[in-house]
Amino acid sequence: MSRRGWLLFAAMGVIWGIPYLLIKVADGGVSVPVLVGTRVALGSLLLWPAAIRGGHLRALKGHLKWLAAFTAVEIVAPWALLSNAERHLPSSTSGLLVAAVPIFSALLALATRSGDRLTPVRWAGLAIGLAGVAVLAGRGAGKGDALSVVQVLLTALGYAIGPLIANRKLAHLPPVAVNAACLGAATVVYAPFAALTWPKTMPSVQVLGALAGLGVICTAAAFLLFFRLIAEVGPARATVITYVNPAVAVALGVGVLGEHLTPAIGIAFVAILGGSILATRPSEPKRRGAAWTEERGTSDEGRRRLKAPRRRADSTAPPPVQNDSVL
Repeated sequence: MSRRGWLLFAAMGVIWGIPYLLIKVADGGVSVPVLVGTRVALGSLLLWPAAIRGGHLRALKGHLKWLAAFTAVEIVAPWALLSNAERHLPSSTSGLLVAAVPIFSALLALATRSGDRLTPVRWAGLAIGLAGVAVLAGRGAGKGDALSVVQVLLTALGYAIGPLIANRKLAHLPPVAVNAACLGAATVVYAPFAALTWPKTMPSVQVLGALAGLGVICTAAAFLLFFRLIAEVGPARATVITYVNPAVAVALGVGVLGEHLTPAIGIAFVAILGGSILATRPSEPKRRGAAWTEERGTSDEGRRRLKAPRRRADSTAPPPVQNDSVL
């Protein structure tokens, strides 16, 4: 990986690890609709100029149904569920529960019979990862209640379904236009609820800073940097940040918010991340020339890729829409 690739990778690992901390801070001063509405509005305002300047919005015509579905399962529902759950759960616990996204993705692939077949190693990864979720959802994981845990797990499920829709129905569209349109639609959805629950007094500087960070850094800047990361290192390596984000979330929760690092969190951390890595491990990689093939699998798309010429990492073609644990 190039130096530029490593810098982008490190930036994304941190940027998508800090939303849990910022959500926890913002939860203390504004309602969930105001929190999410402000975040999507800021992200939308910053992404729309890039989408308009590049003339990408025309490509979205005729795809409104799938754009709406993607918006619902990737942004509207998950961000509300996560923000509400963090009113009761430690931010580190939320970050680790969301790390179960690859496990849900593997289960969805099994249910829809898509992607690589599940080998014994991948089955073991699913079992280990789900055991880690069970440990984290138990009494030893920190203060919280069952409903909050379920809300975070539903958030992870939404983050697993979103990329399926994006990769199957929206992958050929310009990513910046897709995300600008989806954030704009989410802004329209949340606007009336935010207006009804608008705070009567000015929130604290910390809350305002958290809202700005969520919208500017964790949404708009994160999307733009992630597109560049995909173009630099390819989609397979780019998604490895999924395994870095939870570590950042736990470190910030313990170091900044003073959350306790319990034995349950430690055990769940190892189990969920280890299980995710095993559950998403490619099955039976094959040699092609001097290098191992990447992202091939046994699917029809994999066979088509084997026949197609390998695309350079610096290709100017727009990368596929990728949104794992976009927080």
